[in-house]
Amino acid sequence: MSAPKGDYELDVVAVHAAAADVVEVELAGRGAALPEWEPGAHIDLVLPSGLVRQYSLAGVPGAGTWRIGVLREEAGRGGSRWIADRLKDGAVLRAAGPRNHFALPETEAHVPLVFVAGGIGITPILPLAAAARAAGREVSVHYAGHENRMPFIDELRGVHGDQLTLHVSEAGERLDVDTLVADAARVGAQIVTCGPARLLDALEASGAAHGVDVHMERFEAEALSAPVWAGSFEVELALTGVTVEVPPDRSILQVAEEAGALVLSSCTEGTCGTCETPVLEGEVDHRDAILSPAQRARNDTMFVCVSRAACPRLVLEL
Repeated sequence: MSAPKGDYELDVVAVHAAAADVVEVELAGRGAALPEWEPGAHIDLVLPSGLVRQYSLAGVPGAGTWRIGVLREEAGRGGSRWIADRLKDGAVLRAAGPRNHFALPETEAHVPLVFVAGGIGITPILPLAAAARAAGREVSVHYAGHENRMPFIDELRGVHGDQLTLHVSEAGERLDVDTLVADAARVGAQIVTCGPARLLDALEASGAAHGVDVHMERFEAEALSAPVWAGSFEVELALTGVTVEVPPDRSILQVAEEAGALVLSSCTEGTCGTCETPVLEGEVDHRDAILSPAQRARNDTMFVCVSRAACPRLVLEL
């Protein structure tokens, strides 16, 4: 997982409709070149209101500009509506990053990769699948959604040809998750996916049943179960030099900030990765939507906005 590279002032080069309720935004560095990024990366976009929202980079690494796709969500917290309704060419924004929690999985080159995107989840899948194909990997892409809300189809066809399968709801071409995963199991493929929670949950469950590794990025937090450690717990902030008590109704992030620790944060729901913190001692109750089971098992990092202790005491590098 890569750390953010910095804070940048951006010129909005172009804003246009990519599909119904989806806008495509092209961003350029204002007076400075933008940093390199790898497929799967996202940026933290700072809106004029102070809202910070995470958007996957959907363009081509090395192109000199950044491209994002934004789905206008009526029930969201206002960021996507502002971008879709009010953002214009020539505006100036700020962003931090890029940071990458969704890089191509480290598998043997002969392992086929099956990319599955649902709706706006196509944005990180677009550069990931293109990079895998350019590297000579065996790639297939499945893209599911509503007919008028599926951006970048022509671009996908140009890169993947007949290895692109569209699953359009209105045409009765819904994605059969179990069949897709069973087919992946037969050829020893790995699945890489991003999309709505229902799709990811279904792929995760079917992958577990068929023994298929599913590498995913979630745009929204998972529903949380009861914490492993139900009561209060202590956290030693090793860099700050204090020990704090975290009650059941507060996060480590909230308590650490009050104690004077410097903690970068953004989403506060375990999806963006900004608050990632090294774990020096103790067992963690991982409650984020980022780490894989293998990463969680290493117990060497956590996201303090949502994850908690699974024991009476943690020591963190804060």
